[in-house]
Amino acid sequence: MHPLHAWLIPGAWMLWLAYWTVAAGRTKPVARAETIASRLSHLLPLGIGVALLSLHAPGLLGRRWLPYSEAGFWAGAALVAAGLGFAVWARVHLAGNWSGTVTLKQDHSLTRSGPYGWVRHPIYTGLLLALLGSAIANGSWAGLLGLLAIALAFLRKIGIEERFLGAQFGEAYARYRSEVPALLPWPRR
Repeated sequence: MHPLHAWLIPGAWMLWLAYWTVAAGRTKPVARAETIASRLSHLLPLGIGVALLSLHAPGLLGRRWLPYSEAGFWAGAALVAAGLGFAVWARVHLAGNWSGTVTLKQDHSLTRSGPYGWVRHPIYTGLLLALLGSAIANGSWAGLLGLLAIALAFLRKIGIEERFLGAQFGEAYARYRSEVPALLPWPRR
């Protein structure tokens, strides 16, 4: 394995995390937040998924579901770059309305521009694409199970967010839901 393989994807995730951390300081004050129990309902599977994707698992979990290849590694790396880029683009468009937890901000606005015109939850779309890339490059069963756990965590969190946004924006959010898909940018009929 080339030394570049050992740090390229973790390095991309670290750069993304650094940006995410800095950008988190530029948000609006919170008007309403989810409960601790609600937050734990998506944070626990998220933590399990991150651990599975990050750690070198022993035994069966450490075995590869996808044979190693240079092409597989680079395809995974390209998905990581595309996914993280899409998530950052979405984060920029969301601006001060963003939060790591499910919240409504003071003077919260319904964002429909940029990637929010393609999917309602583009940050999750981008992160899932990047996580798929990580799972492909990693190739282990642990990575694949980590991706699944994180996808379940995001689906749980999306349900909570949809309720918050529906309550806040009423008919405008119902119309947005009918016009724009949640995660996959498939054309609507």
